[in-house]
Amino acid sequence: EDMLTGNREFNESYENYKNLILRTAYTYSGSYSVAEDITQDTFLKLYMGYDSMKKKNISSWLFTTAKNAALNYRKKHSREVFEIDENWDSEEDTEKNEAQINSAEEQFLEDELQKQRLELHEKIFTNLMEKNERWYDAIVLVYYMEMPQAKAAELMGIRLKVLHSLLHRAKKWIKKKYGTEYEEMNRED
Repeated sequence: EDMLTGNREFNESYENYKNLILRTAYTYSGSYSVAEDITQDTFLKLYMGYDSMKKKNISSWLFTTAKNAALNYRKKHSREVFEIDENWDSEEDTEKNEAQINSAEEQFLEDELQKQRLELHEKIFTNLMEKNERWYDAIVLVYYMEMPQAKAAELMGIRLKVLHSLLHRAKKWIKKKYGTEYEEMNRED
């Protein structure tokens, strides 16, 4: 549902950022319906406080507000596995034909690998978050949400050079801690 109002500037912010904020809320909460609620909430807060906002910080404020709401939701409803992508294999599921049934064993191995990958991702993401929240944000925005680095830096409210160093340190830490496991699992990628 749209949140367009009589305030043209606010409407522009809404149009420019609503998809980004929805994706952020979904990425951090793991639930689409929760993400929709958080997006509505976040923009409502923006609307209420719009006149006192520093306009150049809006994207960064929206990102932080949605992210925190999503993380609070996850703390309250922490599930066993962080669903990296709920649509991960739905296409294959709908197309299970005879040929695939014949290769059930192959499929089983593929599923196992997929499961291990998800578990490893979950472990890395959780530990990265605990280790350094800014590293986590940088990795999520740039590699998981595939956002241009300049945009990610703007959302995080930091300079591009700082983002580069966060990414560099986060990747170094992941390699050191999970190097072999990670390499092995992502060999075919």
